[in-house]
Formats: sequence, C-alpha cells, structure tokens
Amino acid sequence: MSVTKEQVLSALRAVQDPDLHKDIVSLGFVKDVQVKGGEVDFTIELTTPACPVKDEMKAQAERLVAGLPGVVAARARMTANVSTRGGMGRQQVPGIRNIVAVGAGKGGVGKSTTSVNLAVALASKGARVGLLDGDIYGPNIPQMLGIDSTPEVSADKRILPPEVQGIKVISMGMLVPKDQPIIWRGPMLHGAVQQFMRDVAWGELDYLIVDLPPGTGDVALSMAQSVPMAGAVVVTTPQSVSVSDVRKAVGMFRQLSIPVLGVIENMSYFVCGHCQERTEIFGNGGGRRMAEEMDIPFLGEVPIDTRVRAGGDEGRPIVAEAPDAPAAKAFLDLASRVAAQISIQNARVLRVIQTA
Repeated sequence: MSVTKEQVLSALRAVQDPDLHKDIVSLGFVKDVQVKGGEVDFTIELTTPACPVKDEMKAQAERLVAGLPGVVAARARMTANVSTRGGMGRQQVPGIRNIVAVGAGKGGVGKSTTSVNLAVALASKGARVGLLDGDIYGPNIPQMLGIDSTPEVSADKRILPPEVQGIKVISMGMLVPKDQPIIWRGPMLHGAVQQFMRDVAWGELDYLIVDLPPGTGDVALSMAQSVPMAGAVVVTTPQSVSVSDVRKAVGMFRQLSIPVLGVIENMSYFVCGHCQERTEIFGNGGGRRMAEEMDIPFLGEVPIDTRVRAGGDEGRPIVAEAPDAPAAKAFLDLASRVAAQISIQNARVLRVIQTA
C-alpha cells in the first residue's frame, strides 16, 4: 500500500523547531510533498539558511518519513525564506529584510571585528548579507575587508556597494581620504546614516549588519527613529569595566524599543599554542553574568587568537581565512545563534500583529 501525503505530514509533526517551539508542519515549513510509489520527496523551508539545527532537522525528518509503511526512500530538501518583522510604523528599506545593529558601550572590545566576522559567517551559510559601517568618525571596516577603492555610482545616482567575501559593504572610509578627519555635528550624522540606508543600491538582503560607533550616541538614535530594526547584538569583554558600559548600551536599545538579541563575550580566554593551558586574561564570565541579570540571551564566547587581529589588519577575516580555527568556529556558531534570535523576534511580532 502506497503512503499518502497526509501520512507524511502527520509523521513530520513530530519534528519541532527548538527556537519557535512548534512543529514544522504547523509552522508551514513543509512544502511540495511528492509521493511516487515508495519514494517521498519534500521541502523544509526554514526562516534562515543559518539555522543551527538544520542538519539535525533534516536527518530527523527523513528518518520519520522513511519509517512509514511502504516508504523505501525519503529525501528532504532544505531551503530558507528569511523572516522579517516588517515596517512596524517606520519606513522599510526596500529589499532589506532584517537590519541588525552591533553595538558596545565602549571602544576596544572588538565590535567591528565581530561585525565583519558575523557578516562573513552569515554569507558563508547562504544568506544575502550587507555590512554598513555606522562608525562615521572611525570607519575601520574597509581596512578589515581589504577595500581601498571608491564605490561607483549608478545611472540613477545610487551608490553601488563593493562586494567582498560574499557581502556588500559601504563605509564613510571609502568616500573620504584616509587621513581626513570627519568633524560633523549630529544632524550631519543623521543625514549620512539616511543616505547609507536609502541611497545605496543594496539589492535584496536577508541581513544588513550595522557596525555602530561606541557608546550611546546619535547614530543609534537616528537608525531607531527612521528604520525598523530586527534587533541589536551587544559585544563585551569579560572585565567589569566593559560589562558596566555594555549595560548602558542594553538600556539604550531597550529605551529605543530595539530588541536585544543577545550578548557576545569577546576575548574571553587564551589557549596557549604550546601547552594548551587556558588563561582568562580579562577575567571570567562577565558577559554571561550580565546576560542572566538583564534577562537577555548569552550568545557565546570568542577566544583570543592572534589570527583575528592579523586578519583585521590585513583585510582577511578569520572566518574566511581559517574557518577551522577556534575563534572562527565561535563566530560561525554565533552567526547561527543571532539568526535564530532574529527568527524568534520576528515570530513574536507576527503573533502580536495576528492577535491585535
């Protein structure tokens, strides 16, 4: 007796999305179920290509369907349609599904390094990614990605962002001479942010990562007031001084009604290459404790690795240059967790809209 489509869907209800806490059939993830004799093909469309449990979900789904009477082969095709929270009262940037800020309460914690490697990691997982250098006064992103050219302008007067490491990038550092200081007041910063958002030909993006300047100033306020933000990631180091400042950044995002997707603890520890001894140079666990106290997700730790620094100086991000290095693996895992948190936030907003 041949299996039916209804039996296949019934079996797949046992597969749960661990972040959205519903089965994949109820969530509408299962598409295009094809039954031909004893062979079953179906598609599972996730909310992000960076889903951290994509492979486990595929294996479980195929195993459940293969266990049905009469099935001799079960094949799941994994795709993604990245979710978005919509305009929510602010003008959506055409083509951009999710705008994600990366911020910190102070400089020197590796915020730009984190922004670059998160963007490259998301792109390596199949997402369409852009990176906006929002640090107008200290634009370091071009150096970190090895960009030394000026962007071209299209016939309709839009800036064409260069594409490097699979991501589209724009920065004030590409538009002014390297040693020229930018001495602007707040309204000019607002204008620059608006131009980078709306006058750049971003095309279709799943994620636009925005590297914010340190502190709690004009750029974050300008973005919060003008475009819908999917959320913010905050970066800290373990020591108390850094954590104290990051608390203020979390407070700023909350005051601006930007969801805090989680905390990343950078430079968490160092592992000696000779004796493999772990040394916690800047203390231990400050980011995790802060996340627990402020009731926000702790996304993970990134170890100290000289290749991270060298890659940033030379325009070769560690995620691309040494993907098997512990720090690169940490960034790849963090990218999946950030994507998962975005999907969770978008699902919450959708539920609120549906029940309103």
